[in-house]
Amino acid sequence: MKKTIQIMPCLDIQGGRVVKGIHFVDLIDAGDPVACAQAYEKSGADVLGFLDITATIEKRRTVFDVLQQVTEAVHIPVVVGGGIQTLADVEAALAAGATKVSISTAAFRDRDFVAAAVNQFGGQTIILAIDADRNDRLPSRREVFINGGRTATGVDAIEFAKQMAGVGVGEILPTSKVGDGAKHGYDLDLIRGIVDATQLPTVASGGAGKLVHFVEAVKEGHASTLLAASVFHFGTFTVQQVKAYLAGRGIAVRHPPVARMD
Repeated sequence: MKKTIQIMPCLDIQGGRVVKGIHFVDLIDAGDPVACAQAYEKSGADVLGFLDITATIEKRRTVFDVLQQVTEAVHIPVVVGGGIQTLADVEAALAAGATKVSISTAAFRDRDFVAAAVNQFGGQTIILAIDADRNDRLPSRREVFINGGRTATGVDAIEFAKQMAGVGVGEILPTSKVGDGAKHGYDLDLIRGIVDATQLPTVASGGAGKLVHFVEAVKEGHASTLLAASVFHFGTFTVQQVKAYLAGRGIAVRHPPVARMD
């Protein structure tokens, strides 16, 4: 049975605004979170990412008030990440309207926390997020980075994904640090390696710049969800254009665009 692919615009949040950078730095303003969320829902987004990109490094909680404004403004699922460090944080995120909660740095530091979150809220609610960069000394040549992609760990990204799959997370979201915002394509080896090692639904994130990159993420990377930010924020493509391109190449998408009858 052919799997159906989801499109996931991502709102990187800093100071209550949507921002976007390259390789996790050089951030520029990309708009109001609520307005962006509503526009993406109207454009056909299946799910929305909401990532408080400085919460962890600033040692604070996610901006749950902004998250709630977004979730109240749209009807599609919202995945939240950034600053999620305790069971109370997960509970607060869900109370603010999030459908799923993404855990990154805290998952690396305390795997018992993830196990407890899975036990309390269900594996389908908990996503493992992995920021990864190239390290040719490791078996997969991909290294886990924490603290918003700032701190190297020396740990192999695919091995870490396997370990956390064993804890019970229901989905994995790897983001290529080198690919982030660069628009050169997703890290297909990283995505495919995680899918093959864990058999879990995996989100392609970091590097979309051309329509063909979305196709590659599905056909070569085996991704289930396609996350993008820059190409959507700055009008390179619409969600509908991406869906039409995928559908035209035999890839099933949720709520495909209706063909026009001229």
